[in-house]
Amino acid sequence: MARAPAAPRADRREPGEVFGPGFTLFADMLLVGLLTSAAGIPLATVPAAFAAAAATLRGSAADGAPVGIGAYAGHLRAHLSARTLAAGLAVPLLVAVVLVDLAIVRAALPGAAFVGPALALLTLGAAVAGLRATALAAPHRLCVREAVVRSAADPGGSLLLAAAVVVAALLAWSMPLLIPLLPGPLALAATAVDLRSPATR
Repeated sequence: MARAPAAPRADRREPGEVFGPGFTLFADMLLVGLLTSAAGIPLATVPAAFAAAAATLRGSAADGAPVGIGAYAGHLRAHLSARTLAAGLAVPLLVAVVLVDLAIVRAALPGAAFVGPALALLTLGAAVAGLRATALAAPHRLCVREAVVRSAADPGGSLLLAAAVVVAALLAWSMPLLIPLLPGPLALAATAVDLRSPATR
């Protein structure tokens, strides 16, 4: 009795491919991170830059499309709108509020012991909701309200995103040279969580 042919391995390299698909994903993530950092330099474009990163990674996961500068630039143009730019203006405002609250904590004013943990939780929650908003499956729009609803409906995914944000913050604090690359892993985490979310099935 003839043996059935062995199933092809999922990590098998294509002819001419130097690295396996796992390394390709890693390289795509780093490239997207650099492109997102560059696109987010004006600050107001940060939401559009992360949305473009999520859309680029989503397209690569769906049809194997190569991640390149042209693909990312196309998604960035599609997501640049008055709404995303207005949301981007909230980024420096949030940073200013955090810095003021940190000054209150360091000054040991009354209530400072409660401001610190509350500030950390609010900042973490805002980061998770922001990542959720930029990774929404519906293209070319940014809906914070829907992101908050999805965060509450999928606490497991929200915890995963919170862990990703904490790890990214620790890496930025301990190794500042990695900061330009960190948007890539964050966008990948947000995209993966959105794809596994019950709301997108």
